Amino acid sequence: MKSNKYILFGISAFVIGLTQVAAQTPTDAFMMKQRESCVALIYDMSSFDHYWEGDLLRVNQTIETVTRNTVLPMIAIGLHDKVNLIVATPYVKTKSSEPNGGKFAGAKGFQDIGISLKGELMNKQLGPGKLALLTTVSFSTPMSNYLSDYMPYSLGFGAPEFGARGIVHYQLDKGIYARVTGAHLWRGQTEAERDYYYNNGSYYTALMDVPDAWNYQAVVGSWLWNYTLKVECNYQGLMSTSGDDIRKYNAAQPTNKVEFGQVGLIAQYYPKAAKGLGALVYYSQRVSGKNTAKSNNLGVGLTYQFKI
Repeated sequence: MKSNKYILFGISAFVIGLTQVAAQTPTDAFMMKQRESCVALIYDMSSFDHYWEGDLLRVNQTIETVTRNTVLPMIAIGLHDKVNLIVATPYVKTKSSEPNGGKFAGAKGFQDIGISLKGELMNKQLGPGKLALLTTVSFSTPMSNYLSDYMPYSLGFGAPEFGARGIVHYQLDKGIYARVTGAHLWRGQTEAERDYYYNNGSYYTALMDVPDAWNYQAVVGSWLWNYTLKVECNYQGLMSTSGDDIRKYNAAQPTNKVEFGQVGLIAQYYPKAAKGLGALVYYSQRVSGKNTAKSNNLGVGLTYQFKI
């Protein structure tokens, strides 16, 4: 017999979500020159049928397999040779394969608008390659009045977020590179459609504090075929700085302390016959976690770079 239990989908904020795509992002070391622009359209397909309740890995029962489809349009603009602006507006649709006899429906709509400024602090020859140091500041806030306390179908966690990130990138002259990044994410409050909730104690209010978090990433990759193909593997993690665990036989909520480790592969191709055009594909899988879904992501997309 199936239990009446539903759980948290591991909602990623704007900055976290972009770490798994291969266009110009707030986490990479690619910088466009002044007046150059790059537009991207990414389609991401995510699903899960297991989740971590605290540290315990459990199987979805009532809701079976939960899917999350995202269409992510992005634009990056070179404001200066050393400063880039990046804007993204994800559109998300969620559903499950067996929505508890019709009692739970999915959700769809625009999630959060994310704005990032990325600056290059240093880029110099060091031995057989170049060392680059960069920093990114990001801000995101909900674009629509979606219900954040509707796990696992919610479009996002429904709170503003400010992030500050450091990036260290070293690339050999032959095209092999490695990169590490680290960021702190400050998050605000979200409003639920109830006036009481439990978060290691009773709260008689509709306002929920979304935990701040640390995000980190390590990447190894290489340029191939005369710099027309880029392939890389990555590991990223997220650690909330506070929050509570999902309680047994209770719904998840935005106050939960989310942690995860994720591995991924990315390939991006720039055909010489179509100047400025790029195509990408990526896959990622969560391999460890706490109060989050054991999800996998498959994405495809197109990019186009041009000069204004």
